[in-house]
Amino acid sequence: MRVAVAGCCHGELDKIYETLALAERRGAGPIDLLLCCGDFQAVRNEADLRCMAVPPKYRHMQTFYRYYSGEKKAPVLTIFIGGNHEASNHLQELPYGGWVAPNIYYLGLAGVVKYRGVRIGGISGIFKSHDYRKGHFECPPYNSATIRSIYHVRNVEVYKLKQLKQPMDIFLSHDWPRSIYHYGNKKQLLKTKSFFRQEVENNTLGSPAASELLEHLKPTYWFSAHLHVKFAALMQHQAKDEGETAKATKFLALDKCLPHRDFLQVIEIDHDPSAPDHLEYDIEWLTILRATNNLINVTARLWNMPENNGLHTRWDYSPTEEAMNEVLETLNHDLKVPFNFSVTAACHDPSKPQTQVQLVHRINPQTTEFCAKLGITDINVSLQKAKEEHHLCGEYEEQEEGGSNDSGEEPSEYNTDTSALSSTNPDEIVLEEEEEEEEEDSFVSAQSDLNTTSLEPSSDLASDFSASFSDVRILPGSMFVSSDDTSGSPGSGEGKPGEAVESGDGKDLTRVPGKRLSDESVPEQRKKIKRRNQAIYAAEDDDDAA
Repeated sequence: MRVAVAGCCHGELDKIYETLALAERRGAGPIDLLLCCGDFQAVRNEADLRCMAVPPKYRHMQTFYRYYSGEKKAPVLTIFIGGNHEASNHLQELPYGGWVAPNIYYLGLAGVVKYRGVRIGGISGIFKSHDYRKGHFECPPYNSATIRSIYHVRNVEVYKLKQLKQPMDIFLSHDWPRSIYHYGNKKQLLKTKSFFRQEVENNTLGSPAASELLEHLKPTYWFSAHLHVKFAALMQHQAKDEGETAKATKFLALDKCLPHRDFLQVIEIDHDPSAPDHLEYDIEWLTILRATNNLINVTARLWNMPENNGLHTRWDYSPTEEAMNEVLETLNHDLKVPFNFSVTAACHDPSKPQTQVQLVHRINPQTTEFCAKLGITDINVSLQKAKEEHHLCGEYEEQEEGGSNDSGEEPSEYNTDTSALSSTNPDEIVLEEEEEEEEEDSFVSAQSDLNTTSLEPSSDLASDFSASFSDVRILPGSMFVSSDDTSGSPGSGEGKPGEAVESGDGKDLTRVPGKRLSDESVPEQRKKIKRRNQAIYAAEDDDDAA
């Protein structure tokens, strides 16, 4: 089937779907599935905008609300993960995933589903070491700290995903797995994004948690976004057992949705023709959710996951056939994801803007139904109980206690923080109130915690593979492009001026415009650059590489 993959969406659903329609007309047929790698921005109203971690002047309604209200419907099944610029209060309603609009499905904090026999997994958010071992304690109304920590990856989600044993076809993450840049055309990457050089040389760019998942899951494809550049890599994994066939992962990161940027890729994915033509739950993942239900933590206390160290009665939650059959029986052997979308918040009305929409911590009926079927706990219900009993929700008091490990276990294996770049990305905006923290995050240890045993491909192989992902960068002619959209943007294309751009099926879609001049260079000293004239915002806080 034909699968389209998008990088950072930034709320530009209309433009993405218009681009898909144009690619279909000029390509080899209809698109069957759209995968979005974060910064989706499912903003329903003005209250949702206030929950998005960007400067106020970059909080734009964009077009999602039209799909939420039913005014429009996604023309193709769309599956997405969360990034670091999201309507966090909306996504928080669906910790285990669910429909945010008709035909648009959120994978949740972490999740696995199947479509036409293709197994698709993902993890939302970005890595931040000081929040990694905390529970999901945040809920609206967020304060200045929790509005950012809400989208930080937690160890419990990574732990759940590491219980998976069955093969994974596609995996989505917002930030890149750390060290993946060593398996692609690193020279071209640093030519395009020279400010990544220090992190690449120190092997601190990217998420160590995502890298750990990459090594464990070994998916056929891994798609990411976040750093606003197209980059392909081929990671050859080592076979663990003698006689086992070594697996390889094709990695592709994509840019953000802007004119002349590589934000969309169409690829052909093998699927099972006999598989149902609707979204399905994954039985192994459901069994893991049920087994790990007791690991839910809604406090900011630091804790480590169970391991075989004599402190835990159970540390292996990998599903057995018996356990999976039990879950199947519970669901009456029906794994179809029900289309039970419902409107849970007032929708934006352009003719009647509501600047004072009340921010409410909601319990979503989709999550209630899912938890009841599976016999697990709704995290939001636990949060509301904690708020009523201990007034913990939205507070940062426990976090400020600073690194105390209430679990009594060894500190986290991740002693570095990789979510901020040590060199300023001129494609982004630095929030002034967070510059001090960014300075601290920028000089973290260069020590890598990867236990990667995979073989690094030759530069020739990496270069050849990178070229195999052809461009789909065109935007519809109806899209208005201001001079601010393109002026000073680094050239991200791989083609030469005047060179034809092809879709995944080899069809000529358009011509690559001449590369624009870039003011990127490797700074001798660290500088802070603030760009405030992007028409489609690129605002990033201290957490963000992009």
